[in-house]
Amino acid sequence: MKKIIGLAVLSAITSFAGAQELKSPEEFLGYKPGDRFTRHHRVVDYYKHVASVMSNVKVEQYGETNEHRPLIVGYITSQKNFDRLEEIRQNNLRRTGMESGTVSDDEIAIVWLSYNVHGNESSSTEAAMLTLYELANPSNQKTQKWLENTVVILDPCINPDGRDRYANFYSQYGNKIPNPNLDSKEHHEPWPGGRANHYLFDLNRDWAWVSQVESKQRIALYNAWMPHVHVDFHEQFINNPYYFPPAAQPYHNIITPWQSEFQDLIGKNHAKYFDENGWIYFTKEVFDLFYPSYGDTYPTFNGAIGMTYEKGGGGLAGLAGRMENGDTVKLIDRIMHHHTTGLSTVEVSSVNANRLVQEFGAYFNKAKNNPAAQYKAFIIKGTNNPDKIKSLTDWLDTHKVQFGTGSSGNKRLTGYSYRTNATVQFTLSPNDIVVSAYQPKSNFLNVLFEPKSKLVDSLTYDITGWSIPYIYDLDAYAVTEKISVSPSHDQPVSFTPLETDSKAYAYIGKYESLQDLQWLSWLLKKRVKVRVAHKNFTIKGNAYARGTIVVLRWDNEHLKKFDAYMAEASNKFRRSTTKVYSGYVSSGNDFGSRYYKLIKAPEVAILSGSQVRSLDFGEVWYYFENDLNYPVTIIDTDYYNRIDLDKYDVLIVPGGFYRIFDENNRKALTEWVQSGGRLVLISSALRSFVDTEQFSLKKYLSEEEKSEAEEIQEKRDEEQMLSPYEDELRTRISDRLPGAIYKVKLDNSHPLAFGYRNRYYTLKLSNRRYAYLEEGRNVGIVESPASLVSGFVGANVKETIGKTLVFGVEEMGSGSVVYLVDNPLFRAFWYNGKLIFGNAVFIR
Repeated sequence: MKKIIGLAVLSAITSFAGAQELKSPEEFLGYKPGDRFTRHHRVVDYYKHVASVMSNVKVEQYGETNEHRPLIVGYITSQKNFDRLEEIRQNNLRRTGMESGTVSDDEIAIVWLSYNVHGNESSSTEAAMLTLYELANPSNQKTQKWLENTVVILDPCINPDGRDRYANFYSQYGNKIPNPNLDSKEHHEPWPGGRANHYLFDLNRDWAWVSQVESKQRIALYNAWMPHVHVDFHEQFINNPYYFPPAAQPYHNIITPWQSEFQDLIGKNHAKYFDENGWIYFTKEVFDLFYPSYGDTYPTFNGAIGMTYEKGGGGLAGLAGRMENGDTVKLIDRIMHHHTTGLSTVEVSSVNANRLVQEFGAYFNKAKNNPAAQYKAFIIKGTNNPDKIKSLTDWLDTHKVQFGTGSSGNKRLTGYSYRTNATVQFTLSPNDIVVSAYQPKSNFLNVLFEPKSKLVDSLTYDITGWSIPYIYDLDAYAVTEKISVSPSHDQPVSFTPLETDSKAYAYIGKYESLQDLQWLSWLLKKRVKVRVAHKNFTIKGNAYARGTIVVLRWDNEHLKKFDAYMAEASNKFRRSTTKVYSGYVSSGNDFGSRYYKLIKAPEVAILSGSQVRSLDFGEVWYYFENDLNYPVTIIDTDYYNRIDLDKYDVLIVPGGFYRIFDENNRKALTEWVQSGGRLVLISSALRSFVDTEQFSLKKYLSEEEKSEAEEIQEKRDEEQMLSPYEDELRTRISDRLPGAIYKVKLDNSHPLAFGYRNRYYTLKLSNRRYAYLEEGRNVGIVESPASLVSGFVGANVKETIGKTLVFGVEEMGSGSVVYLVDNPLFRAFWYNGKLIFGNAVFIR
């Protein structure tokens, strides 16, 4: 390792006079930083040690992971500040307007440092111990001076489950003498790797969606503090230099000049220390500030200076890894670089504490009194499905977004309709939800609700469409005028407890939401036999749509607890279940008709393993275990060929890169489907089945269409070959579709679309396209390129998406194949996709 001067000299790991009880990480752990990876419980122990011997340090457990590891933060500031820490927190919330009261004049900067959101980017947790030590060290005059006007919150490991997965792997397979040769096993994690959490979710994409338990607990604490500066520590490819701000374009247009200016201040200070040490770095490239659910953008859209720091290394580097220039990057190098930028961040924040606090207050004053965005209010019609409204308001509450109802009666307004994608007139009714932009969370809600995301540069790092009304499939409007809001919103009463009757002929439940599916899956687990209506019907003036769940006593005479189960399910899931005393309907088909299909509790298998994208598998796994609490069998691709598929009713194939589906296995699958199995193929998994003899899925509908597309592609390829070298990235972006929202035409008479209207909004994540099924049902289609609603789509891709399949079903004998071109479970946040996935599994 090269010389360490400047800030890094603060890390001389030695004891000091006057505070003999405080131990350095080396003294406490018994080894030098960088000699090994510290498991999470020892990191927690070290933080507790510092708090136990230093009166100005506190450790708080704010949650627990799926694997029952504690989630902690450490607080450190001067003793004077520490003695009034709660007062500082509350005063800061008053500054934002999230808490009422008079704001005092104290200008204490609040800095939050978040480490190891990706488990195998493992150096930052080691740096978190070193940074806490130097901040706590009373003989370090520089850090003690900074703490006089700064509170520092350190989360040493956002993702303990993933990090321990990586640390355990390396401890098992790392050489005694670290081998920098990247061919060595110690540099190659087995599937699924340590990046993601227990359910294999990328926690750095979950800040806004809060689908994961770690995110839910962290966001609650974050919103209880609302820091002024937040840093998210990462690692990147081993050959990459260190990245720190300023960030790359695109910036979201709601980011303020001060937020941009502070990034430049930070970058220059970091550069000073890196220059002194001869460490290589870059800024203003790759890492943008657009997608709202990162560890830098979520804080940014909540008033903070949100930043990402990236060190080369990641899961590939281990304790020592050889770079392409022949140099070896060691764990201690990575630790020291993160340690240096962490301390530099505290330094800059302290030096600029007065302005940080003032600008933070000004940010929220403007949000409350003169919001910058185009739309001043968002109206969610009270006529939407109550479950969807409840899911939305729960999400708003999580992020402390204020909402209510219109303070006057019916009022005519003009606004942008999310449903028609046009400006229209509509009526604001007393039961509608109003989310006003005149509130502390103004910028955050505008980013999340904006009908069309505005990109100033198409070279972005993630998805570009995410508007909340499309996620929840809500009838909603965005208006440019200020709307007076009554702070309370009374949720419409949509539940009447079921009083069972042993003489009831049947029980009937509507089927329109994820919550209805949860009710259904619970009944199926209890072995209650259930039927689904394939036609609309009416009983005593009450209309029921296709998809309605009908539970006949005649089907369930074997269950002694039948009525008790129905009551328990109704109350548990707050479903208003109707009991009827005859199978004779007023209109439509009687309950004995063939149009009431019996569905049974399916035995479900999911493919996992090295041929499956771990994140795609995790989304399916999470869905069954958390959204539905329904049992599944996980089958690894390594032993798939030894499995008897006849034991299963449904096989789910998540996105991946499959080698197991050769011609013989495809033939075996078709035989299983023909005998009654259901094969569910998701996103990139379709590539293993397209244009094969056994399946009707095709990329193009005809040879003529294929030839035409190939000619166009050849012409584009030639243009790209002749384009200037400097335009390479710009040229390639024309072929990308990184995540945009499309309007889909649905055939809601088909069971796959039961519970939906005749349209659906899909998040399209790639430029893959498939033709309409000639032998099957085209349940969901993109009719034309004009179906694009929001987000970036490359110029070469736009015309190819029209007249393409989104959701389809191919019948084979007694079974079927379900094609889900777009993943409805992506990152678990696309609420409206969860029912269609449930239909793919349960409804026939």
